[in-house]
Amino acid sequence: MEADIEAANRELADARSSGKPCAPLRGRLLPEGDVEAAYRVQQLQARAWQGRGERRVGAKIGLTSRAVQEAFGVFQPDFGMLTDAMAVGDGVEVPIDRLLQPRVEAEIAFVLDKDLPNPQLTTVDLIRAVDHVLPAIEIVDSRIAAWDISIVDTVADNASSGLFVLGTTPRRLADVDLRLCGMVLEHAGEPVSVGAGAACLGNPLHALQWLAGTLARAGDPLRAGDVVLSGALGPMVPVTPGAAYEARISGLGSVRTSFSDRGGQ
Repeated sequence: MEADIEAANRELADARSSGKPCAPLRGRLLPEGDVEAAYRVQQLQARAWQGRGERRVGAKIGLTSRAVQEAFGVFQPDFGMLTDAMAVGDGVEVPIDRLLQPRVEAEIAFVLDKDLPNPQLTTVDLIRAVDHVLPAIEIVDSRIAAWDISIVDTVADNASSGLFVLGTTPRRLADVDLRLCGMVLEHAGEPVSVGAGAACLGNPLHALQWLAGTLARAGDPLRAGDVVLSGALGPMVPVTPGAAYEARISGLGSVRTSFSDRGGQ
């Protein structure tokens, strides 16, 4: 099993560096449904990134929206690590060739000002630990060919992380109702994805609670200063090279990203 975990890590690393996706890992290198083994692959990647000088800045929660779960036949959340190298400024153009199979989704990001080492967290604990929230666009990506993923494939692939973009309009939790925040993601002025905070496990705070408890039990808790992407508020959208996208979330403001055209590379 250890050799297969190492092999899965190498295939994902090779896919990142070559720009060529690999075949699904499940049933080939990793047993079907073995989420624990998949997280061990993810940990090997995280160590490699940190060894290259990347700094952990938080975590992302995936598979929180029913629309996304149904699209992939996966019905439990997962998580991945965020590093400083994954952060993109609001409105900054992303080189499309930096990614393999990018898609975009709108999310609510939490920024913490307290550590969360206790696995048993109440809603009050969470509210006290959040400094502010921001609108965000996650640019998800998959090193697995044709996005043919199961829970094992996406977990091993750092929860299909790519890049992330944070808005610049911080809001206090007391000023917004996260469950009722409406979201529209637009391309060329036309809506391509709509949703609301309730699409994220019923409330983005529920997603944060799940992640905080999971990481605390694993001995790697969320820390003050961490950014947490809480999960998609609506369906993810495949990226069109040369396109720009804007996500507007009621009560939180907007955030933008754009992509270079492959023809201009």
